[in-house]
Amino acid sequence: MNKHAYWLTAAVLGLAGCAGNSEQAQVPKNKPDARCFLNCEVPENLGKQYLDGPLPDDLVRVERVNSRQRADYSKFGPQSRLVLERSGKMTRRYGELYHQLSRWVANGGDPAQITRYGISLAQLGGSDRMGNVLFTGYYSPVLEVRHRPDAKYKYPIYAMPKCGGRCPSRAQIHQGALANRGLELGYSKSLIDNFLMDVQGSGFVHYGDDDRLQYLGYSGKNGHGYVSIGRVLIDRGEVPKEQMSMKAIKEWANRQPEESVKELVEQNPSYVFFERRPTNDVIGAAGIPLLPMAAVAADKTLLPMGTPILAEVPLLDKEGNWTGKHQLRLLIALDVGGAVKKGHLDLYHGMGEKAGVAAGHYKHFGRVWKLGLHHGPTAAPWL
Repeated sequence: MNKHAYWLTAAVLGLAGCAGNSEQAQVPKNKPDARCFLNCEVPENLGKQYLDGPLPDDLVRVERVNSRQRADYSKFGPQSRLVLERSGKMTRRYGELYHQLSRWVANGGDPAQITRYGISLAQLGGSDRMGNVLFTGYYSPVLEVRHRPDAKYKYPIYAMPKCGGRCPSRAQIHQGALANRGLELGYSKSLIDNFLMDVQGSGFVHYGDDDRLQYLGYSGKNGHGYVSIGRVLIDRGEVPKEQMSMKAIKEWANRQPEESVKELVEQNPSYVFFERRPTNDVIGAAGIPLLPMAAVAADKTLLPMGTPILAEVPLLDKEGNWTGKHQLRLLIALDVGGAVKKGHLDLYHGMGEKAGVAAGHYKHFGRVWKLGLHHGPTAAPWL
């Protein structure tokens, strides 16, 4: 991200098939480092369909959407309106396309009819060039904090320091390298929760001493390389690879003494800094507030900011298992991430613990169609 909630998810876990590690995610580069938390290996049975035959390029021109999945387009209207309200540039480029898509939705949203509304289609080939696009998830954590430290709330969250070069490593920061410089934005009671927000790249904090909710956005990194602690736990035999998840990492940490948790997270020398934002909108790299299950982080060389896509999103059960079904959604690319490349999308899930659990399960496949108009600035979406 960099400007919003990053993706803790796949990166922390190392489960998401990555196209590189996050150097994460909020998302900026905009995001920090979340994507390949663990190991970037993806099993072959997580919703891969192989329905469409070979798709030789990243984007392949197609004449129709061959999908019979049930649809939910309810989030497209609110998300597209935010784009139109906040960005004149994207309005000029995508306004008419959004309008035609809204007409299509209003008239039933039948995939077989979409081209009748002047819509052109390009299908993403995916990493396997068979149409299977990897979906991972990210969210905005909510961390309980206090303005001043005490015996319980003692783990600081830092603003960006002036380092004059590369900043201290995570271990050096834990040893006090940034103490007493007025950089503390608050103090939490959980070192692992601080780390997970670090990986997400942004999040909310609730100051319990004055009951105030504050959004902390990504401000920068310390310049050190990213190491997946999920991969470390797998390699040490602490958590089986097939059980690795964000929940598994937290459960492991909750069973350990403070020094063991600190030793683990210090295996990742990379560290993210935050800044207070004037509103509590979760803002993506495009500068637009993100709505849950309506916005994705994507490779902007394929899906420039504001691009609408039609996606078969994998449906998971509460345990994170693929149900064997997908759901058609209209999504908008409004964020980026260092590990989100080519046939990999990161779906924003919203705010809080429930959203975090759902996002943490995502490492599944679906199909994706980039949308454009027959004429105008979005013509030939396959180019």
